[in-house]
Amino acid sequence: MRMSGARYIAETFKGYGVSHVFFVEAILRRGLVEMEALGINRVLTHSEKAAAYMADGYARASHRPGICMAQSVGGANLASGLQDPYLGLSPVIAMTGRKPPIAQHRNAYQEIDHHAMFGPVTKYNVIVETIEQLPYLLRQAFREATSGAPGPVHLDLQGYEGELTALAEADLEVIVEDGFTHSPSVRPEPDMACVREAARVIEDAERPVIVAGGGATASSAGREIVELAEILSIPVATSLNGKGTIVETHPLSVGVVGSYSRWCANQIVLEADLVIFIGSHTGDQVTNSWTVPKAGTPVIQIDIDPLELGRSYPNRVGLMADAKVAVRRLIECMDRRYTKNPWAQRAQQWVQKWREEIEPFRNSNTIPILPERLCKEITEFLPSNAILVSDTGFAGLWAGTTVYLTHPDQLSIRSAGSLGWAFPASLGAKCAEPKRPVVCFTGDGGFWYHLTELETASRRDIKTVG
Repeated sequence: MRMSGARYIAETFKGYGVSHVFFVEAILRRGLVEMEALGINRVLTHSEKAAAYMADGYARASHRPGICMAQSVGGANLASGLQDPYLGLSPVIAMTGRKPPIAQHRNAYQEIDHHAMFGPVTKYNVIVETIEQLPYLLRQAFREATSGAPGPVHLDLQGYEGELTALAEADLEVIVEDGFTHSPSVRPEPDMACVREAARVIEDAERPVIVAGGGATASSAGREIVELAEILSIPVATSLNGKGTIVETHPLSVGVVGSYSRWCANQIVLEADLVIFIGSHTGDQVTNSWTVPKAGTPVIQIDIDPLELGRSYPNRVGLMADAKVAVRRLIECMDRRYTKNPWAQRAQQWVQKWREEIEPFRNSNTIPILPERLCKEITEFLPSNAILVSDTGFAGLWAGTTVYLTHPDQLSIRSAGSLGWAFPASLGAKCAEPKRPVVCFTGDGGFWYHLTELETASRRDIKTVG
């Protein structure tokens, strides 16, 4: 069918279930008109970074690709906004304009080689030079963003506003690959010989502990992880990105481990004789600069990215697989069953000691209010289906350790490192999940970074709580 690039982009977005796009003018003007005609909401933001953060919040809340766009001169700003979704493994699709080849390398007004800036913060970074390339490269963008470990991708369209690609016409067929409308798009199975070996190692351990990370959240593996933990009475710690994998009222929950952590979780992981990392990058934050667990502790690691297996800790067994699938296969291979064991009871003693230390602060009537008391109030206020969006810095520390998620349908998403991310991300999360309450938790001056997006929230009637 003959159509413009603008129409093709709009119909493809619609077919892939995109409900909102976040952008700074002027980019794909004709495409935005076509999107509006198809019922896609266009959210004009006050900065390119905010557009990227909103797309990120949208993607993390819904597991669907979030779209952000900017004209050529805003490309560098948009690239900087992709750092957080890149670190947070979030399926974001960024689109920019670029001046045509005749203008390149000739000191064109407002033009730099912004394409290179997207390299460090994307999985896939391509220039779309002709309309005929658009069907192949746009479909590939959805594949790349949602498959394996999710992450941002970038399409650089010809024309300062992407207009040369968008306004041209060609015979184009809109093909929607349903599997790549969401992440995880593919759930690879683990090698069963490795699964059986991992099951044997876990059953033989006296003090095993699970560390569930962002990959567990992305895979929606919480139910399986809790089932595995209950079979063998294994304590469960989480990274900040894995918070919510197990409700914090569960007797096997020990809290967030690492640097932004509860000391009880660190103590339990240090005492463990086997650590099972599930969908968790073994970076410096979750391991407190690679000291928790201590070097030499046996490790089983489950990750969808084979390059992560053994990156920081040599694996006793490594399972390259989707977290949800791998844990289910482990459960199927288990022979031994426990109801209680001394290790789980010892772990809960550490947790109880931590709670006894923190409770006076959570119940304090000090004025001004203590952060711990604020977190207690948020815990009690949060509806059972709420989304908590937290910033980095002390806000991330307090939200991660002293806001308790007590219902399996509550979701926690947090900044992967960019202060100021939380407020625009909360707006994106609300756009993705309009029927769910969204609470933004920020501090350290983070709210001031994108204060102007209050106008965006008002104009677009995006109702979050901050």
